[in-house]
Amino acid sequence: MKAEVYPFVARPLPYEYDALVPVLDAETLTFHHDKHYKTYVDNLNSALSDYPELQKKSLTELLSDISMLPGAVQTAVRNNGGGVYNHELYFDSMREPAGQEPDGALAEAIERDFGSYRQWKEQMKPAAVSKFGSGWAWLVADKDGRLSIVQTSNQDVPDLEEYMPILLVDVWEHAYYLQYQNRRADYVESWFGLINWRKAGKRYEDWLAEKAVRK
Repeated sequence: MKAEVYPFVARPLPYEYDALVPVLDAETLTFHHDKHYKTYVDNLNSALSDYPELQKKSLTELLSDISMLPGAVQTAVRNNGGGVYNHELYFDSMREPAGQEPDGALAEAIERDFGSYRQWKEQMKPAAVSKFGSGWAWLVADKDGRLSIVQTSNQDVPDLEEYMPILLVDVWEHAYYLQYQNRRADYVESWFGLINWRKAGKRYEDWLAEKAVRK
């Protein structure tokens, strides 16, 4: 995702509100994007308003080592900065239902690290469905380009110094409850058909290129 600094601005959806029908309806996306996500953006800006030294940092920099931030702002950045980062990646990781599957370097990495796309899905789905309470399931790449699945709670992010997030699924109830009620498993199963594998593949290839340059 493009780096940005304070004041953070709510990004528009990269598609129309009804583009993900029938998996996610327009009402769900409107509330999720215009209410929940925008509130995180507004709260993050409010939390940073009295910290000019932090206003120069990108969102990734703020989240990479929260323990180094002033104690009074750590929780606000963790919760609201994470809420901004996670939602932007989530919305950007989807597209209209098109029955896609990964290809290129990412497809090869999935086969290497999980055995097959089907086996990755068989691990990714329970990671999302079994997450107790609110949180996220992620596909991430480490510094060697190896893939793994991680869970985070609330608006926490993986260790951004060690991992590149490739894609994620939101399992907070507000992401699906208007349409699926308590059927989280149905929502997650349908979400697989929304994954924008072209963008996921580009994130992975950019990460590999970045690591190659640093070596």
